[in-house]
Amino acid sequence: MAASSNRIMLGPLVAAIDQGTSSTRFLVFNAKTAELLSHHQVEIQQSFPKEGWVEEDPKEILQSVYECMDRTCEKLTQLNIDISNIKAIGVTNQRETTLVWDKETGEPLYNAIVWLDLRTQSTVERLINKTPGRNKNHLKHKTGLPISTYFSAVKLRWLMDNVEDVHKAVLSHRAMFGTVDSWLIWCLTGGKKGGVHCTDVTNASRTMLFNIHTMDWDPDLCNYFDIPMEILPKVRSSSEIYGLMVSPDLFFRKITCWDQSAALVGQMCFQDGQAKNTYGTGCFLLRNTGSKPVMSDHGLLTTVAYKLGRDKPACYALEGSVAIAGAVVRWLKDNLGIIQTSTELEKLAAGVGTSYGCYFVPAFSGLYAPYWEPSARGIICGLTQFTNKSHLAFAALEAVCFQTREILDAMNQDSGIPLNQLQVDGGMTSNRLLMQLQADILCIPVVKPSMPETTALGAAMAAGAAEGVSVWSLSPEDLTEVTSEKFEPQINPEESEFRYARWKKAVQRAMNWETTEPIMNGNEESSIFSSVPLGFYILGSMLMLIGAKYIAGQCVLCEVENKKK
Repeated sequence: MAASSNRIMLGPLVAAIDQGTSSTRFLVFNAKTAELLSHHQVEIQQSFPKEGWVEEDPKEILQSVYECMDRTCEKLTQLNIDISNIKAIGVTNQRETTLVWDKETGEPLYNAIVWLDLRTQSTVERLINKTPGRNKNHLKHKTGLPISTYFSAVKLRWLMDNVEDVHKAVLSHRAMFGTVDSWLIWCLTGGKKGGVHCTDVTNASRTMLFNIHTMDWDPDLCNYFDIPMEILPKVRSSSEIYGLMVSPDLFFRKITCWDQSAALVGQMCFQDGQAKNTYGTGCFLLRNTGSKPVMSDHGLLTTVAYKLGRDKPACYALEGSVAIAGAVVRWLKDNLGIIQTSTELEKLAAGVGTSYGCYFVPAFSGLYAPYWEPSARGIICGLTQFTNKSHLAFAALEAVCFQTREILDAMNQDSGIPLNQLQVDGGMTSNRLLMQLQADILCIPVVKPSMPETTALGAAMAAGAAEGVSVWSLSPEDLTEVTSEKFEPQINPEESEFRYARWKKAVQRAMNWETTEPIMNGNEESSIFSSVPLGFYILGSMLMLIGAKYIAGQCVLCEVENKKK
């Protein structure tokens, strides 16, 4: 009787698929109270075929979604919660990660190229070389983005140029392009048997093929990258029904999607000037700029924040993207082996309470905002014989905070109105030391919601509010108040500025590390002749040696001839 009563009181439920760079989650929320009822998480494997390359298996991504949905439904059933009350499913995803698949077979034509991947640097350089004045911001007036390895168009161009299966599929009109949201929605709504090929405005705005003013694919941009428009998904708003899910447990659930900026809604940042920072594999700081796109003069991106319905206006944001945040924890664990779990990192760092002058710039994929410098590489400096793994752990956490500080400074300069507090979310916010360090380095309070999964919550809210679902109101007066914890700065501003200045010095050391690509011989080893000055030196030395031997030989001949005489 009690279980039956509980089911009635819960009312409509809304779910969210949160497909991130490192893991996939499926979460179910109560549409009336925004309470998280249950969830399940599966880690995603990344592969690194070559230096700078980052890939994921599209089939593994899809399978992880199915596994998370199945396990979450099992947990709900064990809690006596009726899963038939799930009215809609939202999707939020890792952005810019690029896939191409065959619409006839349903098979991926290559691994997903992850947003962090650097293989397209030569493609980027070729594109920049053909722009007037070699200006990397040549397309910014339409896209809000610099020409960079980060965005999907250059990844798609690389696939078309370098993967024979992709090239053939494009020529035979069988290719479908999409970011992770498009791949998942197509598969979940039937795949080759009528799957819906679409994306939303926020994901589309990160491809460099989308005009953020007309809110559609741009023929001139597609022509610039030489990409046929027929392979692109249809662009929809962030809150509407895209199709019906075909899944054993969740038949005919309505599905809608968007990307990282879902956390703006999850954090209730509906007003111009409100901002949030999501701490995941990377860091993504977005500031709501209202109904007009604001172009940055300080290295930030102009992006679509959300469009909450087909007939609703778009809302824009300024964004600063950090490539490596949570990924540095994974690197310390998997590559160096100095920690076994992410919680161990906090304990190590808390044990020393300082980096002892050690600074870590984790520019594994170059530097994103505000520098957009692909030649930068990771650097650890300020080491002494006293430095140990605990100091390195502390420096790694500080690096996340310093990168956020750089973006916040740029955002304050662009807007002219400094933020007086920062709202945060994402997996890394469970690290209390990190949150305190962030407040100390920013010199403003950091506000963390009691339920940090606000990206998934935002996706669920948009799905529940979609026309035809309408079980979640996005009117400010109807929204549930979010409880939060505030971290106040605990060090004086002078110390914060000193540490930040040292960090900036370290960043300069990391710049221009990769200036040219080495020429490889057949064994993939660098040739000594790949360096032009060194090559000239060696060739010159060889010629001088040959010349010396020749002259010496001539002298011996002369001496023999003289003796004969």
